[in-house]
Amino acid sequence: MLLDILLINCKELLTMDHETKMVRGEQMNSLPHVKDGAIGWKDGVIAFVGTSTEAKSIKSKKIIDCNGKLVSPGLVDPHTHLVFGGSREHEIALKQQGTPYLEILKQGGGIHSTVKATREASFEQLYAKAQFHLKRLISYGITTIEAKSGYGLERETELKQLQVVKELAKNMDMTIASTFLGAHAIPMQYKENPEVFLGNMAELFQEIKDQELAEFVDIFCEEGVFSLDQSKAYLSLAKEAGFSVKIHADEIVTLGGTELAIQIGAASADHLIAASDLAVDMFGSSNTVAVLLPGTTFYLNKEFYAKARSIIDKGGSVALATDFNPGSSPTENIQFIMNLAMLKLKMTCEEIWNAVTINAAKAIKKENTSGRLKVGRRADVVIWNAPNYQYIPYHYGINHVHTVFLNGQEVAKGGAYIDE
Repeated sequence: MLLDILLINCKELLTMDHETKMVRGEQMNSLPHVKDGAIGWKDGVIAFVGTSTEAKSIKSKKIIDCNGKLVSPGLVDPHTHLVFGGSREHEIALKQQGTPYLEILKQGGGIHSTVKATREASFEQLYAKAQFHLKRLISYGITTIEAKSGYGLERETELKQLQVVKELAKNMDMTIASTFLGAHAIPMQYKENPEVFLGNMAELFQEIKDQELAEFVDIFCEEGVFSLDQSKAYLSLAKEAGFSVKIHADEIVTLGGTELAIQIGAASADHLIAASDLAVDMFGSSNTVAVLLPGTTFYLNKEFYAKARSIIDKGGSVALATDFNPGSSPTENIQFIMNLAMLKLKMTCEEIWNAVTINAAKAIKKENTSGRLKVGRRADVVIWNAPNYQYIPYHYGINHVHTVFLNGQEVAKGGAYIDE
């Protein structure tokens, strides 16, 4: 076979090719890799994984000498709010003055500001803005993402966000898991009747399913937003409609959203800063992935981070995500999230790499296509300006990407997306 591209002399080739579809507990410290590795593909599909010595007999149209660089699967970001209008830098001064978030909301800021801007933006405007951010995500080494709606809070705009996601996935040949987060906040006119609003959102399930606009349904289960009972009823309807489910759980108050996620078999429970000790224990016997978002804690300048160490030590499975959004985590830099995971979540380098590849893929049900390098899979591959896997979490604040290949095509180089 004549390959299209063959990479050789990879000092460390992280295949992440575990025997299981997710890793948990002590398994998260194992890191399948090939020393002096080589990898090649044809028509966007991986055809060879082995050593550089074994690759000497292989013919390829193009051979790239990695000169001792680290090579890994494309990273997976399992929690983003990719599509939105406007931005929120005008709130910085208010936050620095100590203005409570609820007061910012009363002034028309916070999520209400983003909802207004998203409703006012056309499909074309939202598409262009989301594509800009998506290219930046790719430039940091991400080749698979999850993207949520949630800034419409009414039918027309929620569908518009999901349609943008679908079009982006098609046009950019990108693996994107789409999530309907209509239950992201309670609109002002429904403050006294949140169940009525949730009913309105649930009425969209069949339309979303028929148009193949989303795979997941999510809800913000939090004090002052949606209660445990409301979340359970809403997600039960979503499951009956054929969706997989996720929960924004226990971000601020220990409400029990994490336990609910595990009990109903959610693909993931996300945030978890205030997760209870019982919830932490439950991860050890659950296939629900704990998706942790340290960038949000950092940006909001909060004291406590999610209990990554406890979840792993109890046998749970942890993934990491940017939580890219305009209010609480305006960053596309997954590498900085890896730095924070080392410094603030006390995760080992091996655990971190598993959390941004195989476990992140499992959290969005893309474990059969993303997060590992294996013959027969899409060639989503990253060459890093780093000599080993420990270097990325160690050296913070810069982009270490040398080259990103998306479905076998070179799409980013030197930390920048290649625009034709």
